[in-house]
Amino acid sequence: MSTATRKRLILSTTGLGITVLALAGCTGGPGVSGGGGGGGGGESEGGSSEVTVYGTIVDAEAELLEQSWADWEEENGIDIVYEGSQEFEAQIAVRAQGGNPPDLAIFPQPGLLADMASRDYLVEAPESVVTNLRENWAEDWEGYASYDGTVYGAPLMASVKGWIWYQPSVFEENGYEVPTDWQGLLDLTAQMREDTGSAPWCAGFGSDAATGWPGTDWIEDLVLRASGPEVYDQWVAHEVPFTDPEIKAAFDETAKILLNPDYVNAGFGDVASIGSTPFGDVANALVSGDCMLTHQASFLDGFIVDAGGEVSEDGDVWAFMLPPFEAGAEGEVVTGGGEIVGAFSDDEAVVKVQEYLSSPEWANSRVSLGGVISANKGLDPANAQSAILQAAIEILQSEETTFRFDGSDLMPSAVGAGSFWQGMRDWVNGASTDQVLEQIESGWPAE
Repeated sequence: MSTATRKRLILSTTGLGITVLALAGCTGGPGVSGGGGGGGGGESEGGSSEVTVYGTIVDAEAELLEQSWADWEEENGIDIVYEGSQEFEAQIAVRAQGGNPPDLAIFPQPGLLADMASRDYLVEAPESVVTNLRENWAEDWEGYASYDGTVYGAPLMASVKGWIWYQPSVFEENGYEVPTDWQGLLDLTAQMREDTGSAPWCAGFGSDAATGWPGTDWIEDLVLRASGPEVYDQWVAHEVPFTDPEIKAAFDETAKILLNPDYVNAGFGDVASIGSTPFGDVANALVSGDCMLTHQASFLDGFIVDAGGEVSEDGDVWAFMLPPFEAGAEGEVVTGGGEIVGAFSDDEAVVKVQEYLSSPEWANSRVSLGGVISANKGLDPANAQSAILQAAIEILQSEETTFRFDGSDLMPSAVGAGSFWQGMRDWVNGASTDQVLEQIESGWPAE
């Protein structure tokens, strides 16, 4: 979703088992707009203004997105024409360079939004959107929506990463307890292996053009928990390179699970199968009992439900947050993702849509439909239809939470959506950690 992102919420059709929707008004061709095409809210045949929106959200999630603004469209006489693509990261630049961008784009990566802003493709966010941003989100989110001190957008949805999903019945039957630190998680993994004689974990990095992002989530979680927010921020800013011992240590710790053939890949094969397993498919293995543990963001909830599982403390599947590296840490320390809505047009109708998408009204409308959350402070957690999503919202809204945006999403796209994703694929296919770190580092753009 990349966030829905998505490295983030980029949802694979394999995980959902739902056919691709034929979205209204979309021609489907790269570089071809479904409507106004950056022309600034053109007139539709019915006489209403038309605003085109392009993003990574597809299939069932795209249908829910369109439902979330349907009533508002009718009330305001604006036709929002949405087009979703799993090739968004590559195609948004093609469209912008070709002079045919959408009116609005839902960026799953702040780094990609910043890249487009740096090339003068995006227009500055209007005052009303900036006001919504400052009133409804924590201060850090403004930085994610900005480039060089100028705000270019506002957040949309969000996710809390680092959940460890498991079957409560398995824990109860075997007397397993939720670990309180990283070593405790490793000890639990070893015990499960000893008790069952099979791999406890399942993992999938597959996500079409974005394959590899679930692996970056593991590394980001370990950097933040083991080295702390300061090192994490320095790493994202390239003040700490990938070849630094702190980053290598995060890879080494992650390898204790992901590269251990005794621990993965339950239900799918060996370590190398991680790279080809669609990330959403782990939900099926978890619900069926083929695997006992998996690491994924809050949006896995939707995949589990689609696989026929109930997500609750006494249901088929539940989750705990990846524990701190050392026990005793106060407050949650989490990574997360989300999208930023940026504009290629400042037409009046486009601005009105931007304002709505940055409002608590839209956040509550979308979250009440299920499957997603938002970091909007005006969101009522009770509107989330899942207990795990309610818990994720409360984490995002808590003043005691240390939150950091997904690191690869903040990095330049050549790294975050390029060499980092590729490096994770190579890593599970047998490349050495040192080789992978040097490869990822080499992808960083020259100053």
